[in-house]
Amino acid sequence: MPKKLHIVSLGCTKNLVDTEVMLGKLKNFELTDNNEDADVIIVNTCGFIDAAKEESLNTVLSLHQQRKEESLLVMAGCLSERYKDELMESIPEVDIFTGVGDYEHIDELLAEKQSRFSEEVYLIDGAERVVTGSSYHAYIKLSEGCNQACSFCAIPSFKGKLHSRTLDSIVREVEGLVARGYWDFSFVSQDSSSYLRDMNVKDGLSLLIERIEMIEGVKSARILYLYPSTTTITLLKNIAKSKIFHNYFDMPIQHINDDMLRIMKRGFGKEKTLELLSFMRELPDSFVRTSFIVGHPGETEEMFEEMCAFAKSFGFDRMNIFAYSDEETTTAHEMQDKIDEETKTRRAEILGDIAKEATEKSLRAEIGKVREIVIDKESDEHEFLLSARELLWADEIDGEIYVNDRTDDNSELLFGRPYKAKITDLVGDILTATVDNAQTDD
Repeated sequence: MPKKLHIVSLGCTKNLVDTEVMLGKLKNFELTDNNEDADVIIVNTCGFIDAAKEESLNTVLSLHQQRKEESLLVMAGCLSERYKDELMESIPEVDIFTGVGDYEHIDELLAEKQSRFSEEVYLIDGAERVVTGSSYHAYIKLSEGCNQACSFCAIPSFKGKLHSRTLDSIVREVEGLVARGYWDFSFVSQDSSSYLRDMNVKDGLSLLIERIEMIEGVKSARILYLYPSTTTITLLKNIAKSKIFHNYFDMPIQHINDDMLRIMKRGFGKEKTLELLSFMRELPDSFVRTSFIVGHPGETEEMFEEMCAFAKSFGFDRMNIFAYSDEETTTAHEMQDKIDEETKTRRAEILGDIAKEATEKSLRAEIGKVREIVIDKESDEHEFLLSARELLWADEIDGEIYVNDRTDDNSELLFGRPYKAKITDLVGDILTATVDNAQTDD
């Protein structure tokens, strides 16, 4: 009988890729959703901000309480790497600790029942992944680490400087996934617009776009996590020219006040940030997503109000709102003028409401339009509805669309296949759509 594996991936999509590498090394295990039956339990943790750290710790301890005797509990990933000494001393419930360097060696760690923290951050290059959650979409990791020095971010302290994959490595992985039936790809990293800058290539993403367009079978792609000071108008024009890459722009700007951007060490001020955002917004069928941080040390009420006014007026399709998390090893941790928790919470709620309004406005603007969608699964809402997304959107990030499971000619709609559909309504925060005459975009 094969041993059973229960695995949990927390945090970002970059973590998910590493989790899928571990699954590729553990294919001899039988996956189980029931952690109480598992012989091995792995939690790939996130250590970015306080809320993520708390979720990671609670998940590990909760799984320990419910696991069976003789099982192995593994704590992997960013949180484990960042606080390895403290965690190994304070959480004896965990059997194996490992960080961000040994995902491809997880089988060895389990066999040896030994903790390990390699000095180098792991970056996929040829490893077989078990892609989860989709039969047609996969995330592709461009690089690890980051050369930016944002005041609030601890990632460089435990993931190091930028380390890009070669173009050939990425092309081989995409070609291999296409051969397995995948045709939609999201390219991710900590700072995607710096891709290949560590190899003295200034505009690596434009080269990536050219190479991916040459791969037969890739039908759809998008790039996540652009950084303002390494994103250029030339890059945006190359995305707009592409027949495969969508006009999908995910650029976390974190603030818009000039003084605050300087304090945050963001590299670009307000004027150039607005130039990039405006260019994105004016492109046809563009989708613009960003993130804001409220309550950073030194943020005055006037700075916050400026950010709120901008967030309300610009026309973002989606916004993520974070309350500042005071992380050791960051320059902001040493700053004076800290904002109290009550003020941070209040500001996050105010900007969160603006973000919700922006999302609703963006969704309502879709009503009546014919969009390319792809159907993922049966919906959780009703047995006669299917769950889909606009192909432009990032998988499981930007929203859900409900579709009737039959077309006008009574033929069955297929999962993982693109269709033209007319958006008909907005119910709560979910769009509804009908497929036009079973027309597909094969």
